[in-house]
Amino acid sequence: MATPGSCPATTTAAAPSAVHPPGCPAGAAAGGSRGMVRPRLVLFGDSITQQSFAPGGWGAALADTYTRKADVIVRGYSGYNTRWALFLIHHIFPVDDIAPPLATTIFFGANDAALLGRTSERQHVPVSEYKENLRKMVNHLKDCSKSMVILLITPPPVDEEGRERYARSLYGENARKLPERTNEMAGIYADQCIELAREMHIPVIDIWSKMQETEGWGKLYLSDGLHLTPEGNAVVYREVVQTLRNSGLKAEDMPFDFPHHSKIDANCPEKAFQ
Repeated sequence: MATPGSCPATTTAAAPSAVHPPGCPAGAAAGGSRGMVRPRLVLFGDSITQQSFAPGGWGAALADTYTRKADVIVRGYSGYNTRWALFLIHHIFPVDDIAPPLATTIFFGANDAALLGRTSERQHVPVSEYKENLRKMVNHLKDCSKSMVILLITPPPVDEEGRERYARSLYGENARKLPERTNEMAGIYADQCIELAREMHIPVIDIWSKMQETEGWGKLYLSDGLHLTPEGNAVVYREVVQTLRNSGLKAEDMPFDFPHHSKIDANCPEKAFQ
């Protein structure tokens, strides 16, 4: 008679040890599960990516969608532009990585589009350089993996009135009189991001246009005229998931890294891992 935690008498099992799970033969590898590397989805960007795992964030929602299917890794750097991000890319995405990401989002431009002569001019990157920096990033990722899904996301729109309200809430009458970012300039950078994606034949999300399709988008989607509210995060999440699905990464079609609990026999659990 089989006892809990062991197989029927017809199966020879080794004694439990620190190395092998209870009831698992010492010479048996755990089939295709043991040693499996869970695929990674990497989110690379500025503060809008860095904040994506905050409550209601688009990165957290993405991790929930791909739970047990892929690890969602956040590599967001508040305040960074594409010029500074290029110093990071070889560290985050080494060419000799034996398991490069399954997919990577590149979400920069909000800082590159800061205006010269204003309070955030140190972050400004000329639009032509912005496009070429994105090209360098994409080429590097293609060197890392020929099959990686590379997804560009344009900078979001800018609600200039929202930026002014936010500045006044911090600095009162001492707030800057001229905007450090404008929606018009963000749109110019968004256009270059879209153009590059077309040139390089990779998917792109035009979040700058998508958000502005909704009436009252400034207050609805942007918390301070630039960063995302939970509703704004939801828009980004929906667009990213749909684009990944269109690229063949449907969560429901991807395998679990280890068996679902319903596949584990309580009397002989090792069978599920062979």
